[in-house]
Amino acid sequence: MATIRIPTPLRAYTEGESNIEVGGDTVGEALANLVGKHPELRMHLFQDDELRSFVNIFIGDEDIRFMQGLETEISADDNLRIIPSIAGGRQRK
Repeated sequence: MATIRIPTPLRAYTEGESNIEVGGDTVGEALANLVGKHPELRMHLFQDDELRSFVNIFIGDEDIRFMQGLETEISADDNLRIIPSIAGGRQRK
């Protein structure tokens, strides 16, 4: 089974788990498996059936947006990471 690394802000929805093993042959199937185990994550990762624009998924160092997106194939030994975008701050004068 592949493993998904959960970022600290989302661990409140995974009972504190930082790494979760998931089934699936694609990134989309793995994420569906993840939200099946932890349904509260769905609203933080998806809007309708699309990955939210500020949620980035990496396989190793590769961003799935530059691969085949949610259809990117994965293997049992892959490590996926959820990386939420960070924005905000203030403008320097």
